[in-house]
Amino acid sequence: MTKVMKLTELEERHQRPVEKLHELAEEIYDQLDKGQIPNMKIPIRAKSNIRFVASKGVWKYGATKGIRSAKKLRGAYMLLRTMYMLDFIREMIKTEKSSTLREMYYISEGWDMAKFSSQDESNNLAEDLEILTECMREDLKLRPEEDGARVMGDVTLRERNRKGQKKKINCRDDVGDSGYGIPYNVEEDKIELLGTNAKFVIAIETGGMFDRLVENGFDEDANCVLVHLKGQPARSTRRFMKRLNKELNLPIVVFVDGDPWSFRIFASIAYGAIKTAHISEYLATPTAQYLGITSSDILNYDLPTDKLNSSDIRALESELTDPRFKDRFWKDEIETMLKIKKKAEQQALAKYGLDYVTDTYLPEKLSEIGIKI
Repeated sequence: MTKVMKLTELEERHQRPVEKLHELAEEIYDQLDKGQIPNMKIPIRAKSNIRFVASKGVWKYGATKGIRSAKKLRGAYMLLRTMYMLDFIREMIKTEKSSTLREMYYISEGWDMAKFSSQDESNNLAEDLEILTECMREDLKLRPEEDGARVMGDVTLRERNRKGQKKKINCRDDVGDSGYGIPYNVEEDKIELLGTNAKFVIAIETGGMFDRLVENGFDEDANCVLVHLKGQPARSTRRFMKRLNKELNLPIVVFVDGDPWSFRIFASIAYGAIKTAHISEYLATPTAQYLGITSSDILNYDLPTDKLNSSDIRALESELTDPRFKDRFWKDEIETMLKIKKKAEQQALAKYGLDYVTDTYLPEKLSEIGIKI
């Protein structure tokens, strides 16, 4: 009985985007049938149009919308491309195929006047369709070139491979030194989370620091799960962490470089990224905590630094007006960094030796936020 229920849920998940695509196409055709100039209303994707949704604990798009109309030639071309893409996605869902965003761009070469002039156009349209259909990109069978990053720690899962077979994997005992590779699709029909004995998750920005913690055995010593973010984390990485937090009750702490760009990495994990605000409740983990490197760490640990460049300064000043950074903690950290005009990398902790980060820095920082190891 349980298997029948799961199959029904899966079928419904595949059917929903098809219905949404049809609704969108019908809306355009109805406008044409009534002699109206067709248009689509799409939320403005900018920090000025994100609002905090208390019930979900995340930032989502507000009510401000832009209109894409066929009244102008540029808008007419985009609506034409939209219809072609709707049909292509419908066919992929029907045949159980998928396409990378890059392939999507080249597929349009066969669409005559509807072909895209750049990949940015096709990427943006893919994001538009997510918003308009209220479906995730994975449900529309569109995937990025990059996959998620790596995981090392005591998490047991069951993954379905491309042949439909399910394999049980422990992300510490059944993997090599590089860890478990997060696939682009981490939804329940692909990955089932079975259990963990770990106490928390550390999300790590750089590969070098991830490897340092793995080599030092920090996942076992601290009984935690290490997740390599690979810089700005892929959606699959954020979704995977969201599931670890929600389904296995694992707290998420974020360990990144001390610079404005790394502050934004944390924001995308905890608050939701501006570009994906329409699906923040699926990707963001509102309870995630920032571990470091902080501006205060640069001073307190006397870390080697680099000077802020003009781009860094503009980014910090922009963050002061970003509603996601409105808390006093972030105001203080951003203002401190602007004052000292310095930034620091995670690897700067190696000044004190290769074991310092696991023997001293992380235990001290984790203790500050109530996690004892």
